[in-house]
Amino acid sequence: MNNSRSDTPDRGDVPGWVLITLMTAGLVVVVWAMAGPALGDVFNNAIDRVLTL
Repeated sequence: MNNSRSDTPDRGDVPGWVLITLMTAGLVVVVWAMAGPALGDVFNNAIDRVLTL
């Protein structure tokens, strides 16, 4: 019996999933880089307000 890769139709699209994973990771890095300093400022301001009460 010859069992080639085309005999398994439920194999999935591995390169597509790899591309989706890499693109998602890239988006997370970009959003983190842009929002990180602003979120840090918000956190520091909140902590300062709590400590001055």
